[in-house]
Amino acid sequence: MTSRPVGTLAQRKRQLVADELTQAALGLLARGGFDAVTVDEIAAAAGVSKRTFFRYFASKEDVVVQFLTGLGAAMREELANRPATESPSTALRHTVWRSIDMCAGQTERTLRVVQLILGTPALLARFLERQAQWREELAAVVAERLGLDPATELYPRLAAGMALTAFHTVLQQWSESDGTADPAALTDGCFAVIAPALDAVAGE
Repeated sequence: MTSRPVGTLAQRKRQLVADELTQAALGLLARGGFDAVTVDEIAAAAGVSKRTFFRYFASKEDVVVQFLTGLGAAMREELANRPATESPSTALRHTVWRSIDMCAGQTERTLRVVQLILGTPALLARFLERQAQWREELAAVVAERLGLDPATELYPRLAAGMALTAFHTVLQQWSESDGTADPAALTDGCFAVIAPALDAVAGE
């Protein structure tokens, strides 16, 4: 914990500034809409210069999508830690729920950010790019759990892709319901549909 104090301090400072920019952006964008808010306004709200903004983020899209960046890491961690005896569908359902709960279990602003991302083409495109990265990461964990070669076997990417489709579908349904739909029930419903394929392909 203390072997790299300088690096740790620098990382914490950088993360603090990034978090301040993200929070400022989310507050402004949720109220004013994505197109109406400028980078100058975001930087001013965070108390930094426009130049500082671009040291942390390449665009407005990046600063918003950053809000959901941790979801991919959370899913990868959850899947890697699921019991080896679980069926693929059960392990992946818990994996998806970990991130859904991170979204739905937070403040109302989380809902507004999800609605902003799903309803803004530029943000949705970035979010889908992130999900493509998550698919590769989840596929690697699926392959390791089942002893498959991800370079030659189709199953790992297909399974990861189905799980992420469920994830996106739940977020979309929850968003469209303005937060009234039960995300746990939506997650269970999605996996009730895809579980037979997940488990049959894996030979369960």
